[in-house]
Amino acid sequence: MKDPYLLHVFSPTKYVSPFDINMAYEARYDAVIPYCNVTLEEIHPLTQDTIFSRSPEGVRRTGIFIGGREFHLAIDMLKAAKKAMVPPFEVSVLADPSGAITTAAAMVALAERWLGKLDGSTLTGRKVYVFGGTGPVGNCVGLLAARCGAEVFLVSNRGAQEAQASADACNSRYDIDIHGVDGGAPGALDRILEDAEVVFNAAKAGVRVIDTQAIGRARRLLIAADANAVPPSGIEGVAAKDNGVELKTATGTARGLGALAIGDVKYRVHTGLLAQMYESAEPIYLAHEEAFALARSIVAQR
Repeated sequence: MKDPYLLHVFSPTKYVSPFDINMAYEARYDAVIPYCNVTLEEIHPLTQDTIFSRSPEGVRRTGIFIGGREFHLAIDMLKAAKKAMVPPFEVSVLADPSGAITTAAAMVALAERWLGKLDGSTLTGRKVYVFGGTGPVGNCVGLLAARCGAEVFLVSNRGAQEAQASADACNSRYDIDIHGVDGGAPGALDRILEDAEVVFNAAKAGVRVIDTQAIGRARRLLIAADANAVPPSGIEGVAAKDNGVELKTATGTARGLGALAIGDVKYRVHTGLLAQMYESAEPIYLAHEEAFALARSIVAQR
């Protein structure tokens, strides 16, 4: 086959996620080539091997996907790949470690959309708490919500120090101002839900972080989004397919967004970004900003 569409997947982990490989083939790439245990320092030579080995038409039909499990490292790798380009030898690059960026984009876009449906408002000025906030999805959710004008708190059951360290890392990298909160201290959940207007659950799959009794005591809660698709649900009362289910609170009702409703948008964003790379005549660089823009466009049509 002359000038096939090739996607090179660079991952710092010991294996490349089957999810990422499947998604690439869904996006019509002819071949998906995985690279494991890739370091940040190796991105530059690997990128130049990628760009200098093809004809001008072949370069246009080549892409790089940055995987792994660390949000900040993936962004650094994308920047390193972009720096290694030598126009006109330049290819498109997408970063989405563990699907964290596209999942976060879907969660925030759906929450924003439901706030608009409820009262025409946005995330601006809202108190947002992100459970599992120190992980890759949680970090990206916090970044996107902060960029939308929300007051964001990353919640960790491993203590306030670790939560704040994660928040500080985001603040220094992305010029935002988010905060860390200890979610494991006695009474912490009730204190959080006394204050929270939007909660996102990005904690470990199969772990329940909020039960119905806690939701029932919430006084300001409007949106509860749960990315956990593995039973039990991360937020009790929010089923995987729920998209706006009512949750009874102390002062009325909140709306629940389940993992499959989020996942449907995430899938469309992920395949949509890969399609943009596949179809673009010019090199493009895609991460959280582009993923969120596409997610907003997708949910606006619903």
